[in-house]
Amino acid sequence: MKSKAQTQQIEISSNPMRSFKIEKMILSAGGVDKELEKSKKLLELISGMKSQVIASHKRIPDFGVRPGLEVGVRVTLRGEKAIELLRRLLGALDNILRKKQVSNNHFSFGIHEYIDIPGMEYQRDIGIKGFNVTVVFSRPGLRVKRKKIKIGNVPKRQFVSQTEIIKYMEDNFKTKFK
Repeated sequence: MKSKAQTQQIEISSNPMRSFKIEKMILSAGGVDKELEKSKKLLELISGMKSQVIASHKRIPDFGVRPGLEVGVRVTLRGEKAIELLRRLLGALDNILRKKQVSNNHFSFGIHEYIDIPGMEYQRDIGIKGFNVTVVFSRPGLRVKRKKIKIGNVPKRQFVSQTEIIKYMEDNFKTKFK
């Protein structure tokens, strides 16, 4: 006969609300003026999608940033396209990440030079440029927190933990963690 803890463990693992998936992948790069145009071309080249320009909302006089100044670009990918591109981008890092790059619900890493990505060639009009990648995970039921009417709270157990993300990446993407 199974103990209560074993039965409870089986129920948790077979619970469909405990499963999680990659919700989206965000590519982002910063720059001002000509560097912003290069960043925009780079993200459009890598993702095959149109990039979104990010404008500043705050004033930071030390860096010359004012509200409304365009300071970066980003592209959001979802579904199979995101997973396919993630495999290519992890190839630029030899499929090795650090544990401190992983947090609850997401992990992030940077690529210093886009020419490190397998299959990418140097583009003269872009030059040598890098960008950031953030991969966001979610469980079913997260819409409760995001909807406009009757917003609900989501408990911490609904978050995808750091250990779950590491195990998922090791199993599905053969990623090694230091």
